[in-house]
Amino acid sequence: MLKAGIIGLPNVGKSTLFNAITKKNILAANYPFATIDPNVGVVTVPDTRLDYLSEMYLPERTIYTTYEFTDIAGLVKGASNGEGLGNKFLSHIREVDAIVEVVRCFESSDIIHVEGNVDPIRDIEIINLELIMSDLEQIQNRINKIGKKAQMTKDKNELLEINTLKKCEEALLKNVPLRRLEFSPDELFILKPFCLITLKPIIYMANVSEEDAVIGHNIYTDTVSEYALKENASLIVVCAKMESELSELSDEDKENFLHELGINNSGLDKLIFATYNLLGLKTFFTSGKDECRAWTFKDGMKAPECAGIIHSDFQKGFIKAEVMSFDDFKQYGSETKVKEAGRMRLEGKEYLMQDGDICYFRFNV
Repeated sequence: MLKAGIIGLPNVGKSTLFNAITKKNILAANYPFATIDPNVGVVTVPDTRLDYLSEMYLPERTIYTTYEFTDIAGLVKGASNGEGLGNKFLSHIREVDAIVEVVRCFESSDIIHVEGNVDPIRDIEIINLELIMSDLEQIQNRINKIGKKAQMTKDKNELLEINTLKKCEEALLKNVPLRRLEFSPDELFILKPFCLITLKPIIYMANVSEEDAVIGHNIYTDTVSEYALKENASLIVVCAKMESELSELSDEDKENFLHELGINNSGLDKLIFATYNLLGLKTFFTSGKDECRAWTFKDGMKAPECAGIIHSDFQKGFIKAEVMSFDDFKQYGSETKVKEAGRMRLEGKEYLMQDGDICYFRFNV
């Protein structure tokens, strides 16, 4: 399951957004540390293609792929030195696939700002610095542990480890998040066990007023957009208050409400699309009378690996994959007609799975 951690300074709208996204009424209070333990919410990923397959096959059950959000305690300046909740929240961030950083881009005399005034770049840099300090501590602990012995060694693997760690240390000391560096596959393999926070991909979520959500930007979001470009990060503009109201509506009313405002997608939908994009995630389907189901896979995976997502036996005993594209299925109107048109394919072990493939795996264990 895809996991994202939602972080931000206190009172930026983080818990309001989390509540709206997961429809859970988590304590959202107008003071720091309203969220102390990480709250976890699971949402289904909307997919109109799966809706269509379900209408055509009328299966006993339809299973959407899911996305897990962890609302991580509000962070303050000095957290890495034990301020506020200290390092407690940092361990929760290490377990996620991507970070969603909520940034306040609205003025309000009702909601106090923990730093006194609205300045999104300052807020981002406060948080990034805390994450950098946390990673730096980990890297330096490891360098000290393997010490001089590793630097004197002739062993190729030990040398690669110490050089990779030094490369990270150098960047972090200059306040550069590790996601801005380029690493070879071997270097990434060495860094994987450390679960470094600043190596994780990030999405900035600008929380704006209702008026600015309709326009799509304001002076604050423009500066965040420029900042995000440097990190190859996405920026999503949302209004937490509006998302909260939307979460109370039925799907139909929600669609009408957004349509009236001239907004195409809710903040949650935008966030899901952005995360899939950022992590290189795609979807394939299995469908039949018993079940229509969406499965998430990473771009570049071959058919046997995708079969293994369903069950390890499918990968072990993989023979062939019977594949048709969703577009063909929709164009021809049924599985039989796709076959008659010669558009159903038998693919082998080297087949690279494509987004929207509908598959039947042949295997023998």
